Amino acid sequence: MSNNNTSTSSIVSKVWAFCNTLRDDGVGYGDYLEQLTYLLFLKMADEYSKPPHSRKMPIPAAYNWETITNKSGDELEVHYNHVLRELAKERGILGQIFTKSQNKITDPAKLYKLIALINAEQWVLMGVKDKGDIYEGLLEKNAEDTKSGAGQYFTPRPLIKAMVECLRPEPMRTIADPACGTGGFFLAAYDWLTDNVELDKEQKQFLKYKTFAGNEIVAGTRRLALMNLFLHNIGDMDSEQVMISPNDSLIAASETRYDYILANPPFGKKSSMTFTNEEGEQEKEDLTYNRQDFWVTTSNKQLNFVQHIKSMLKTTGLAAVVLPDNVLFEGGAGETIRKKLLETTELHTILRLPTGIFYANGVKANVLFFDGKPASKDPWTKEIWVYDYRTNIHHTLKKNPLKLEDLQDFITCYNPKNRHKRKETFSEANPEGRWRKFTYDEIIARDKTSLDITWLKDKSLADLDNLPDPDELAQDIVENLEAGLESFRAIIASLKK
Repeated sequence: MSNNNTSTSSIVSKVWAFCNTLRDDGVGYGDYLEQLTYLLFLKMADEYSKPPHSRKMPIPAAYNWETITNKSGDELEVHYNHVLRELAKERGILGQIFTKSQNKITDPAKLYKLIALINAEQWVLMGVKDKGDIYEGLLEKNAEDTKSGAGQYFTPRPLIKAMVECLRPEPMRTIADPACGTGGFFLAAYDWLTDNVELDKEQKQFLKYKTFAGNEIVAGTRRLALMNLFLHNIGDMDSEQVMISPNDSLIAASETRYDYILANPPFGKKSSMTFTNEEGEQEKEDLTYNRQDFWVTTSNKQLNFVQHIKSMLKTTGLAAVVLPDNVLFEGGAGETIRKKLLETTELHTILRLPTGIFYANGVKANVLFFDGKPASKDPWTKEIWVYDYRTNIHHTLKKNPLKLEDLQDFITCYNPKNRHKRKETFSEANPEGRWRKFTYDEIIARDKTSLDITWLKDKSLADLDNLPDPDELAQDIVENLEAGLESFRAIIASLKK
């Protein structure tokens, strides 16, 4: 099955075609993906329980796959609801996949058809890559569905791959993501290790059961992440230990330190909690985390994630984190955190990202690469290399999406095999060079120790003959307006206090 691509692609198109049927009934991608997750899990457990595997599965006989396939109509609907409710009470990954599960397919005939569709295939035999690709494809479609808001949990896969290529994770090391969304960083690291390293039996076991640790507080997203890992052969059906915790990672210091941290913490500056006041109105209260190990107390979520990620990193660990521009220039707590980061870690690389690559609109972001270090009286950061992949770059999600080859020049400049041997492409002779180094002293001398550094000329301002397409200009205007609106909302919220 795994070498027969035609059948995989025909399954993908079947799975997709059916999703479109359900959309007419108002079942969105997210809801469809969720039902698919429950049913796939049960079907694969059923396959594992039969020869040649003949494994003992944790699913009680009264709620297994066969009990679903031999019913139809109202009887099926009632039984399926019962299955979802009961399996949520089970232990380990099984219970976690079914936590708070609900049937969103109200038409029993359509549910029956979806079950038949899944029943027609042997999923366990299918190559890991194929199953994974089907599911990743669904996740991406779900992210594109702007109404669902799922885009905020989805980092562009080419960006993730480039970050993993720069870090070059090694076997028998741990990898964490404190805001893991649907698990994109884990899967890219998993693929990188299986594609680039000859793993022995012990290393394969470690990769499957002990490498990854994440947090995801949104229940539905976490469910998709668990299933995504499982379909990629990470963890197991009967795993007691669940790799992705539902806890807010910022609340307490991590008990474990990790070798690698790859993350794209949620955008949106404020950490807040919604509660109902005495008048019965919904109010938001800023969350400031009381962490003794933080350098500063702030309600800015991203600045908290920077501090938290630093605290999770081993002194030999490597981190690559996607962060919005405000982290690079914001005063007050931001400045303190930047100074501390330069002192206590080696912050060696910043990749400036273009707009138009995230499903969340109007986001200007960067990747910060920093290495954990032991305590020292002198600052660890000696120089920062900046790659500007923003100025004069235009990407849009539909017409010109970000591809891995777009970031290839950055990866080459980063020089992952030995990042201590790097060559600037910027010089007096080549002022257009996108790769430039700055010393610690140059950075510290900047106002507020700002890391928001640009030197390239914006061509669109100078060259009126070379203006981008009207739709690109319009998109830029929309993004700037949306970013402005976000700032205004934050101001209004703080004035209400």
